[in-house]
Amino acid sequence: MAAPILKTSELCSGYGRSQVLFGMSLEVPAQGAICVLGRNGAGKTTLLKTIAGDLPTMSGTIDFDGRRIDASTMEARARAGLGYVPQENAAFSGLTVRENLQLGAIRQRDKSGIDEVLAVFPKLGKRLNQAAGTLSGGERKMLAIGRAMLGRPKLLMLDEPTEGVWIGVIEEIAEQLQKLAQTMSVILVEQHIELAMRVAQTAYVMDRGRFALQGPVAKIKDDPELLRYLAP
Repeated sequence: MAAPILKTSELCSGYGRSQVLFGMSLEVPAQGAICVLGRNGAGKTTLLKTIAGDLPTMSGTIDFDGRRIDASTMEARARAGLGYVPQENAAFSGLTVRENLQLGAIRQRDKSGIDEVLAVFPKLGKRLNQAAGTLSGGERKMLAIGRAMLGRPKLLMLDEPTEGVWIGVIEEIAEQLQKLAQTMSVILVEQHIELAMRVAQTAYVMDRGRFALQGPVAKIKDDPELLRYLAP
């Protein structure tokens, strides 16, 4: 089997002196998706922020694409191929859709990636001159994912990509995430459990800053303990 593109070992993190993550160890394949599940407050967003470099580690290690990155800046991790779409404010609301995509493609010479994004999310092609702040919730999520894709990431981390999105658009986003996971590496944090398990091959279930369950999706979804860790 190929070596994982991302591996965390005994990762601990938090906010100031308040520790949120306790000994988090996970592996992400070079192609395919894992999902991170858990009730609100379990530490899912903190995990992604720590991997992305938005939060410092307290202890433990993060290895990405063959090198250790837990001391690297957020910008250095992005340049190395780590893409991150946060839960909120992932697009510039005062800029048009076109301008947001152009910023995402700023390091591309021919800008052909923009056409690729519009092929994945054709709704955006009809909104190119519209301010991002006036888009629907689903369209803003599509724009955020599209901008991240334009960075040509090796690993794309998505925090709640269907939150606040109309059910019809959720299915469209799910379909595109499944396609993305066939060509690259994805970490998906998602409250929509059925969608997450449709996209991912491996599931990690968090509880109070620790992994309570982990394993193949087919095994986790039948685990009688799953509902206990996901119930509000």
